[in-house]
Amino acid sequence: METPSLFDLPIPSSRASVVTGYGYVLPDQNGWSRALHFQAAWVAVLIGLFYAAYGLKTRHFRKNLLPAGADFSWGEILSHLRFRRPSEVENGSYNIVQRITYLIVIFVLFPLMIWTGLAMSPAFTSVFPASVTVFGGHQSARTIHFFVTVLLVLFVLVHVVMVYLAGFRRRMRAMITGHQEQA
Repeated sequence: METPSLFDLPIPSSRASVVTGYGYVLPDQNGWSRALHFQAAWVAVLIGLFYAAYGLKTRHFRKNLLPAGADFSWGEILSHLRFRRPSEVENGSYNIVQRITYLIVIFVLFPLMIWTGLAMSPAFTSVFPASVTVFGGHQSARTIHFFVTVLLVLFVLVHVVMVYLAGFRRRMRAMITGHQEQA
């Protein structure tokens, strides 16, 4: 059953053909891109499940991400909403904005991305029709999926800027090795 969307975005869904650069043109059926999209989605789901299990087992979420009640002051939050090099004291732990952002990404955006992705699947919704009716239909799920994608891309871009401002080599080394270089 077709349901109206929450609102319409003027984005074309596809193009008539794909220029290959080899002197011929392929019809654009989106088959390979859809398959790649679904494979990437399952990789993300499996990595997410592993990360969630690891985070629960090691209590990473409780120890490192769950903010304490005293952290919830507007002054504390606003002081961290600027792009600047962190001090040595701030260097070793997450601040309140980082904690809230990571919790939203891990426990809101990624599950919403997976749920809206499944809600667009006719096979999944034939078994679980409530998964799409919660969003108001396939088109609304597609719109929410798009906006969650935009938020996740924005999250990644902000991270790239923050890593650059905090010292690219030192931060990348810490991300790869898991160990912070002592100054």
